[in-house]
Amino acid sequence: MKQQTYSKNIILILAASFFYFASPMLVTPLITGFSGSIGASAGVMGVIGGLMNLCSLFCRPFVGNLADRISKYRLSFIGAVLMTVACLGYMTASDPYVVIFARMINGVGFACCSVCMSTWMCDMLPKEKIGSGMGFYGMMNALGMAIAPAIGVSIYQMMGYRVSFALALMFSAFTILIIQFISDKGEPRGSVRVKNEKNPKIQVLDRKVIPIAIIIMLFAIPYCATQSFLVSYIEARNLSITVSLFFPLYAIVLFTMRFSMKSLFDRLPFRIFLFGSSISALLGMLCLAWMKNNFIMFFGALFMAGGYGIMSSVCQSTAILLAGEGKRGLANSTYYVGLDLGMTLGPVIGGVLYGNIDLAFFYPFLLITVPIGAVVYFFGIKSAH
Repeated sequence: MKQQTYSKNIILILAASFFYFASPMLVTPLITGFSGSIGASAGVMGVIGGLMNLCSLFCRPFVGNLADRISKYRLSFIGAVLMTVACLGYMTASDPYVVIFARMINGVGFACCSVCMSTWMCDMLPKEKIGSGMGFYGMMNALGMAIAPAIGVSIYQMMGYRVSFALALMFSAFTILIIQFISDKGEPRGSVRVKNEKNPKIQVLDRKVIPIAIIIMLFAIPYCATQSFLVSYIEARNLSITVSLFFPLYAIVLFTMRFSMKSLFDRLPFRIFLFGSSISALLGMLCLAWMKNNFIMFFGALFMAGGYGIMSSVCQSTAILLAGEGKRGLANSTYYVGLDLGMTLGPVIGGVLYGNIDLAFFYPFLLITVPIGAVVYFFGIKSAH
């Protein structure tokens, strides 16, 4: 089992998953400012900020069905090429409408890569290792989400927007390169192919996975609001804090937690993780609300990693197990619909709060996502068993 879990193909997928996720995450904290610098109004800047995830949201159900029917390699390759083209669009854009078109292309490519690579990875794992294996997959995604924004902001500060976008292009190109060396091309298994041919109907979402998708959406909202507005939040409150440290700290803590807890992902029930991560997310938002220095910010990053960072992989592996073999692509697409909604609503809700309330209440307002998640679990998952 150990040989299967840590095979060359799986290591390559983990590496590719980091780069495909890091590419758009590097762009995320910069794209609204860049759009404003080439003439976009405040309203258009907001639309551009959430457009990639909105496009991904509408594409995922179709990609999820395709991932259960055709080669995962083929769809992942198409997705990575589209993401590379989108980054080239950012680099050369001189008009906000070019950026809008590039964001739409990026959204389609991101949907293809995220659904196909996670399903590809899952199909290579033995059933009893799905929790820990997808935990490592989720860790690579989360590291990309944490590290890439810090790299992008640093390069932007030193060399400007377009050089940052060039690095994002390199990340997506690395994805194209790495997947060429994966020997298992992710073709549908024989029994699954026959089943799909007999039942060609396209399903939009997996009903059993919808509560899981809602829960990850609720955890993603405060994290993505933080990702989009933490710099502005700290500047507006005149806090003496090194904001560039937040995401690297988050990444280090998350890597440590995921690695040390790897055996627990296959053993502990979902409700244990939900309870612990809810408490952690609550403490993280309280720390960010009260932070006055880097020390408190560190605890904010630590608890945010224990909240959203841990639940992102737990929700994904739970979704796959709930759906069962043959519907893993649909399960992943349903999970990512929830994640996309969280990544879209997070900046939107953050923008509404940032522009209309006293910033001392920014994180207290976001705290409401925690009890809502508990309600969804109680009525949507627990009551079904």
